[in-house]
Amino acid sequence: MTLVNRGLDEWRAEIPLAENARVLFAVRAWTDLYGSWLADLKKRVEGGAADVSNEVCEGVRLIAEAGRRAKGVDRNILDNAAAELKDAAKDPRLALETASRSVTVDLMALWEEKRDAVASRPELEITVDRPLARFGAWYELFVRSQGTAPGKSGTFRDAEARLPDIRDMGFDVVYLAPIHPIGRTGRKGRNNSLAAGPADPGSPWAIGNESGGHTAIEPSLGSMADFERFVKKTRALGMEVALDFALQCSPDHPWVKEHPEWFYRRPDGSVKYAENPPKKYEDIYPLNFDSGRPRALWEEVRRTLLFWIERGVTIFRVDNPHAKPLAFWQWLIRDIQTGHPEVFFLAEAFTRPPMMRALAKAGFSQSYTYFTWRNTKPELTGYLTELAGSDMAEYFRPNFFTNTPDILPPVLQTGGRPAFMARAALAATLSPSWGIYSGFELCENEAVPGKEEYLNSEKYEIKLRDWNGRGNVKDWIRRLNKIRRENLCLSRLDTLAFLETDNDQVLFYEKCLPDRSSPLWIAVSLDPSKKQECLLNPPKDPAGTDFTARELISETTHAWNGPCRFVIEPSRPALIFRAQRKPS
Repeated sequence: MTLVNRGLDEWRAEIPLAENARVLFAVRAWTDLYGSWLADLKKRVEGGAADVSNEVCEGVRLIAEAGRRAKGVDRNILDNAAAELKDAAKDPRLALETASRSVTVDLMALWEEKRDAVASRPELEITVDRPLARFGAWYELFVRSQGTAPGKSGTFRDAEARLPDIRDMGFDVVYLAPIHPIGRTGRKGRNNSLAAGPADPGSPWAIGNESGGHTAIEPSLGSMADFERFVKKTRALGMEVALDFALQCSPDHPWVKEHPEWFYRRPDGSVKYAENPPKKYEDIYPLNFDSGRPRALWEEVRRTLLFWIERGVTIFRVDNPHAKPLAFWQWLIRDIQTGHPEVFFLAEAFTRPPMMRALAKAGFSQSYTYFTWRNTKPELTGYLTELAGSDMAEYFRPNFFTNTPDILPPVLQTGGRPAFMARAALAATLSPSWGIYSGFELCENEAVPGKEEYLNSEKYEIKLRDWNGRGNVKDWIRRLNKIRRENLCLSRLDTLAFLETDNDQVLFYEKCLPDRSSPLWIAVSLDPSKKQECLLNPPKDPAGTDFTARELISETTHAWNGPCRFVIEPSRPALIFRAQRKPS
C-alpha cells in the first residue's frame, strides 16, 4: 500500500483483478517499528544531534531481529545492513543515510515482527465481472417481429437472418424480449386494448399457457433447438444473447394451478393482477415473494435460470427487480455466479435512487437509468456527475438505453432524425454500456398523444419493418460503435470531465484513460433541430495547448491552439475529437 496523505493516514492500494470470480481481501495494519524508529532518527539528525549512538543501537537490534526471521538472500542483506549501521554509529548523517536505504526499508517492512497486527473483519469482497458486463452495446428486439410476411410471426430463423446486420451496426449483445408462451386469458389487443382479436399475439410479458411457462418457447417462434441454434449463431458473430427475465405469469401459467400460494389473493379469493397506477395489466399475475413459504419459489426461479444457462445464455435483463426482496436477489445472484461466474444481470429498475443503488450492491452488474429523462445541460451534467464522480462509480454501472418498448422520450417524438443521432451519440459516449430498442435505427417516433408511449406498440402486435428504410441512422450508429471499439477511454465512466463551451445547447466533455492519456473531446448538440455555433475550450495542458485533433465522424483533422470555434449541423449533431499534442 502507498501512503497518499501522511497527515490523515490515508493509504492507497491497487489490486490486479484478472479473473472472472469473487475475490476476498482484508486490510491488515500494524505498528511500523522500523519506520517509527527511522522517523525519530531523522528528526534528531536534522535537529543537529551530535551523538545518536543509543538510537543507532536500537535500529541495529530491530534489523538483527528481522534478519533472524528472514529467509534466503534477504537474511544476508539484513545481516549486512545491521553491521553497516553499527559501523556508522559515530557519524549521525552516515547512520541516517545507511538506515534509510530503500532495500533495507523494504525488507524491514517485509520481515520485522508485526506484534500488534489487526485485520479488517469481515473480509471484504469484490465481484470481478467479465469485460462485457462493463463495456458493451445492446440491441433489443422482438423475435416475432423479425419476419417478412405481414401478420405472420417471425421465428428464430428469421431473427438469425438479421444477426449480420445487427453485428454490422457494431452491437455486442442481442437482447430478446420474452420468448415464452403467451397467455390467453385476459390477453391484450392492439394498443393495450382489453378486447383482443383472434390474430392478436398478446404481450410477451404475459408469460405462460398450456405450452408451458418460463422454461418453454412460444411455439410460433420455433423450437428449443431453433433457439439453441440462434444462440450459437449469435456467438459465432462475436455477440451474445441476453434474455428478458420477467418474474410474473399470465393467468394460464402452470404455476397458477401448481402453486397457488405463490400469488396474491384478494379478499374474495380471486388472484390479484398486476397494476402500476394508472396502468393496469389484467393479463399478468405478479408473484408473491412475501408468501409464508417463499423458499420453494426461490428455488424454482434458480432452476429456471440454470435451465437457460445450460442452453448458452449468460446475460439476463431482469424486469422490475425492485418489486422483489433484496435478500432474494443477494441469494440468487451469489448462488448462480458461484457456479457460473460468467453470468451477469441487468436491472430494469426505474425507481428511487436508493433502491437502484441497493440492487447494484445486491449483485446486479448493470442498471437502467434516468438517462431517457435527462435532456438539458444542467440535467445531464448533474446526473453524470452523480454517476461518475461519486462513490456510485465504484459499484453502480449504468446502461444508457435511448428508448425501450415502454418509453418513447419526448425528445425523440419531436426532434426528428437529428434527435435520434444526438441521443445515440450521448448514450454511446457518456456511458460504457448503451443500448437501443429496435426501430430506433429507423427513427420510429409515432407516440400516443400526450404520453411517452409508442402508438401501435410492438408489445401488443407484430411489426413488419424495412430495415434499410429511408432516413435510417444505421451508418451513424455503426460509426459510433466503431469509435467505441477503437478508443478504450470510452469504456471508462470515472474519467468523465465536463469542459467549457459558450453555448448552453452544446454539451462538451472529455473521456480519457486513468493516466490522462488517449483523450477524446466530445461535443453534442442538445437542440439538434438547429445549427449550433460554439466555442470549445479543451482542458489546459501544462506542456502546452497546441494540438492536432482528428474528428472521428467526419475524419477531418483540425489544428487546435486554445479555445476553437466550431459549427454543429443538424445533419451531424456531434463532434468527436481524438487529441494529439503537436510534436515540438
